[in-house]
Formats: sequence, structure tokens, C-alpha cells
Amino acid sequence: MKRNVFLQSLGMGFLGGVLVLVAYHFSIKSPVIDYNNNYNSLANQELPIHKTESVTMVQNHRYIDMTQAAQRSVDAVVHVKTMTVRSNQMQANPFFDFFFGEQGRSQQSVPMRATGSGVIISADGFIVTNNHVIEKADKIEVTLNDKRTFEAKVIGADPGTDIALLKIESDQLPFLTYGNSDSAMVGEWILAVGNPFNLTSTVTAGIISAKARNINIINKRYGIESFIQTDAAVNPGNSGGALVNSLGELIGINTAIASQTGTFTGYSFAVPISIVKKVVADLIEFGEVQRAVLGVVISDINTQLANEFGLKVLDGVLVQQTEEGGSAQNAGIVSGDVITQIGAVETKTVAELQDHLSRFRPGQEISLTVNRKGKLIETKTTLQNRLGSVSTIKKTDVDKLLGAVFEPINKRDAKTLSVNGGLQIIDIEKGKLLNAGIRKGFIITFVNGIAVQDVAQLRTALQKNKNGGVYVEGIYPNGMRAYYAFGL
Repeated sequence: MKRNVFLQSLGMGFLGGVLVLVAYHFSIKSPVIDYNNNYNSLANQELPIHKTESVTMVQNHRYIDMTQAAQRSVDAVVHVKTMTVRSNQMQANPFFDFFFGEQGRSQQSVPMRATGSGVIISADGFIVTNNHVIEKADKIEVTLNDKRTFEAKVIGADPGTDIALLKIESDQLPFLTYGNSDSAMVGEWILAVGNPFNLTSTVTAGIISAKARNINIINKRYGIESFIQTDAAVNPGNSGGALVNSLGELIGINTAIASQTGTFTGYSFAVPISIVKKVVADLIEFGEVQRAVLGVVISDINTQLANEFGLKVLDGVLVQQTEEGGSAQNAGIVSGDVITQIGAVETKTVAELQDHLSRFRPGQEISLTVNRKGKLIETKTTLQNRLGSVSTIKKTDVDKLLGAVFEPINKRDAKTLSVNGGLQIIDIEKGKLLNAGIRKGFIITFVNGIAVQDVAQLRTALQKNKNGGVYVEGIYPNGMRAYYAFGL
């Protein structure tokens, strides 16, 4: 009896389930998938949980096509090859020197070759690259993407930003237009174009990881670091190559990588085009970059400095010291002030301040906003050059002849070194002085017995030279005195 009741109940349950499925089938219309229309029919239906986007929508609104930027860039990025000739003298042998003298040692010229990249920025052949790519090179050769080769000459170089300007004799060349590195945003897609490991016309992609990055690699006086940091793969040979945005505009010059191995390990750094434009314009017009300085010793603010100086802010640039008679002191800025703005531009870090200041020339007036013990103060000042004047500096005939840039030493350094004055070499490149063995930092005190304290006196001393020989006396900052001789 109980068994018959169980079977009857089971049958009724099964029949009920079948009726429910039949009713659902006729009451709900299944969506139709059009496989020839990228799932648009399915995507346009209102479904209970979510709306499915089509592949077409993803391509049109989320995928950034970089192919045109790449095609435009590879033709404007060149392969830079340099050759530097160095003489290797046979190792000293006292017995050989006794019989033949040092002049008897054999010398062999050994060519040293290096490669890098460059970016054509004008149809008539101006090319931007890194200073370290062409520094001390005796010959520079440029190969275009169409395999044409040209010998390049150096228009000028700025070790303080690691930027150099070359020129080749040609016209109607493909070139990249300047973009706006200020408006570039962290997370934005970019391309790095160059010649890593001699692999010509190589394009890699990534995003901007950070801006205004200081990594302390430009160990030059008045050096400026405000790099664009990216995760695009950059390796040896990429130096001087292009960093471009999705429109194919030049927004930076690839310069360095952060690596323990010498090859790419995740981050690369580019000089922003905002700095490059100013350097290029100065090199073309003056032969030397017009560096405007505030005359301050500055630093980023951390908790320790904030406590030491009694600061209530961490954003801004701390002024630790002002130079006597410098632009900052003339503006009334004192030690302990925090520079928060140049004009309308915020300066939260030293890198940001240096970046914006690098766009001005000596003699230009700027406004500054400083935070002094919690009170905002606005002031104005006229920027000076590195020599303390407001005039522009042109590379002189003496600079070109000797291959160096000079600066008179101040009274404090003269007193420390026990000299009456002198002309210090603040930068040196290929030329008479470098070939004679003189190093950067050397302070010239006498030339052929004539005291030298400025460039005019140096020029006079060279002009009085009758026999073509030059005898230079001087001292290094560590106190070591040295003497050199060379011919003009």
C-alpha cells in the first residue's frame, strides 16, 4: 500500500517538472547570436545581470593603436655611430728608456667605437641626441632608417642636461614634431624608439611611470634632472632616441636606465621635451645654453628637515642657503624659506623647480611664492647667469679653441687655495686642453707667465704668444699644483 502511494507521488512530481520546463521554453525567447556581426545582437539586448560590450566597442574606445606613431617615428630616429682615437703608449721600461729615452717608445692609435641613437627635429638635418653618446668623439656618423649615411658635426652640447645637437647636410628629411611633456600624464601610453644593441629601428611600448624624477646621474655643476620615468624597454644603444606619445609627437629623449646589470630591468628615463627645446634653441642661437640660476642651495623636504627648520609643510623646495648678491637674495629670500611656486607653476620638488627654471634665460624676471613660517609671500627677481650677471653668455673663440668653458673663481676659493685669483675649467671637451692632459676643475692662474683671472686676460695672454707654444700654470681644487704645455 505504502509502495503504491510513493510511486504515485514520484510520478506526479516528474510530470510537474516537465510542465514547468515546457512553460519556461515557450515564455522566454532565447537571444540570437549573430556570429557575422561581432556579437552585436547579443550585446544590444538587455540581460538580467549585465550588458556585454562588443569587441568593436573595446577596439574603438579602449585600445590605443600605436602603429601610426611607430611608423612615423622610425623614419625620424637615426643610428649614431662614433669613433674616438686614443693613443696607447708602450708600457714604461727603465732599461729601454735609458738607451732610447721616452720618445723611443712606440705609440699605437687605437680607434674606439660606440653607438647610440638620435632624433631628427627638422627637415634640414638638425638632430638631437645625448651628450654622453657623442662626448669626446673624433668622428660622428649618422645612418638614417633608409640606410643613407652622413657625417655629422656637433653644433653644441650641454652636459648639464646630457643633450647635444648635431647637424647633417641634407634636406626634406622626415622629422618628429615637439609634443607637450607638461601635459603628459602618468599612466599614458608611450613608445621608445632607438637602436639597442645595434638592432636598428626598434620600437618598444610602455606607460609613463612617473614625472620629474631625479636619479642623481648628471654629476655636473648646474646639472638638471627632471626625467620622465617609463617602463618601456630601453637598453644600451637607445640613448638619444625618441620617447613619443600616441600621436607620434616627441615628448622626450631617452637617456638612462635604472639597472644593476647595465641592461633593462624595468625602468627607463627620458629628458622631457620642455627642457630639450630650450637647450636646442640656445645652442643654435648662442652656441651655449643660457642657464638662469637663483643662487641658492636647495633640497627636497623630509620629516627631518621639517623638524630642523620648524616647517609645517612637506611640499615645496627648502632654501638652505642663499648666495651673496644672487637672484634669490635680491628677492628677499632667506634660509628656511620654502619655494612653492614659480609664477603660477607649483614646485613641490627640486626636480620640478629645476625643470621650470631651466626654461628661462638670464635677465628675465620671474615671480616667486615662498612659504615663510606658514605665511605665503610673493616676490619678484631678475635671474642671473652663472657668472652673477644678467646678460646672456656666448661661447667665445677662446672656448672653442681650447675646448673648455671657464669661470672666474670667487674670493673664498682663492683664499682657501692661497692664490690671487684664477680661471676655473667648469666643463671640458675635445680640444687643446684635454689633449694636454688637463682635467675638469683645473684653475688656470698663469699663461706664459701672465696672470689670468678672467677670459679677457686669457685671450690677451694667448694673443701675446709669438712662438705658438703655451705654458699653463695652475692648481686643482684639492690643492695640487700642475703645469702643462701645448702648441696652438
